[in-house]
Amino acid sequence: ARTLGDGLRKLPTDEQVEEQVREHLAIFHADTQPRELALLRQTALLWMTRLQAWRPHLGGAAWRGTATTRSVLRIELYADDPKLAQFALLDLGITDHAPEAPGHQRGEAVMSKTVRVQGLDEPVLIDFIVLDTDALRGGLKPDARGHTWRGDLRGLRELMARELTARESTPVESPSQQGERDGA
Repeated sequence: ARTLGDGLRKLPTDEQVEEQVREHLAIFHADTQPRELALLRQTALLWMTRLQAWRPHLGGAAWRGTATTRSVLRIELYADDPKLAQFALLDLGITDHAPEAPGHQRGEAVMSKTVRVQGLDEPVLIDFIVLDTDALRGGLKPDARGHTWRGDLRGLRELMARELTARESTPVESPSQQGERDGA
């Protein structure tokens, strides 16, 4: 819609849309989304470790923290020879091709796999996007709030460690404390 010209009303930025998603999650999914996100990131970590020769980066909602079980894991692979990375994916049994998958740029090599994740009721779709190494240039630029749009294996491990530390340092209320706080 942005390409149609100035005649359209001003569209929200990606950051503004994401903020609305965060508000929705906080209101309607605060009891389930953090656990789902942790399991999705753990799944991404497993696949990124398997594919570390191809400089994997996690992008999308799982990296940005808004993923739920209905989100697609987006793992980008950067290779000097993208065909070799595609062959490596084939060797791992990733045979589903999704060349016209929604949300992808024309010309991206996209291979998808549906996996079961222990602890989640629904299967999870992983899109592996194979890109030339040159595509990584500028790919780690931060947004207006200083957050990047994707992160590598080390960045994902650091993110997960920070969130685990934050969860462990947050006091858990007992049911009686919750009742007192809620006025019961």
